[in-house]
Amino acid sequence: MRTALLMAASAITFSSMAQLDLPQPSPLGKVEQVVGLTNVTIEYSRPSVKGRKILGDVVPYNTMWRTGANASTKLTFDGQVTVAGSLVKPGTYSLLTIPHEGSWEVMLNSDSKVNGADGYDPNLNVVMTKVEPTKGPFVETFTISITDVVKDAAMIELAWAEFRVRFSVEAPSTDQALANIDKALAGAEVKAGMYGSAARFCIDRGVRSKEALAWAQKSVDMDAKFWTVHTLALAQAANGDLKTAIATAQRSKEMAATEKADAYVKLNDEKIAEWKAKGGK
Repeated sequence: MRTALLMAASAITFSSMAQLDLPQPSPLGKVEQVVGLTNVTIEYSRPSVKGRKILGDVVPYNTMWRTGANASTKLTFDGQVTVAGSLVKPGTYSLLTIPHEGSWEVMLNSDSKVNGADGYDPNLNVVMTKVEPTKGPFVETFTISITDVVKDAAMIELAWAEFRVRFSVEAPSTDQALANIDKALAGAEVKAGMYGSAARFCIDRGVRSKEALAWAQKSVDMDAKFWTVHTLALAQAANGDLKTAIATAQRSKEMAATEKADAYVKLNDEKIAEWKAKGGK
């Protein structure tokens, strides 16, 4: 009876310990960013320097690193992307690196459960590239960030202690965005803002300039605002009508001045000067 009670007490104690929630030395981190129209998610454990030498010691040279603590770092893409020049299908991948003194090998491996060199199969690599590390301000806790998010591209940066390693991710979205525009503008209720947004996207991407002009005009006809009038000026210029674009930009500038929108006043002034220099009057 006594033995049974002791065993039961031990089981309760073990169960309590197994569920004990304590701070972790290398807590889990997560980064999420939309690039183009693709969701990019990074999950990783974040060790800290704690006064140690990192490169060449905690992270040895010429040895595969799981690029974090506890388990390999996971990168997930919900659409097709290009990473460091290599095409990558939607899915979850392990980020593995091999630091060298002059360069780093960076790999994405389709085995999302591989934990460093253990069980690593190079045949499952979908990305293999070399990156030259740089130095930056001291960072205590290992940090992965997604930076320089411009249009359909971004940079993924690893930063710890003083080292920095960066590689690119691209997620082309123009075709999908145009398909989204076609679907939205074919709907029963199309608002002025939708026409304006569609026009501005096409102008910025340098596509469908004639349609962009028609959409920008509809947007202004439905609900003229200084920003939609500015978009109309951009569309007119994109179609070669600089004289009309200058007049429209002047209208946008006056509307913006009334609303005390100084940024748009300046923006219109810059465009008017640019188009006049190109021969518009």
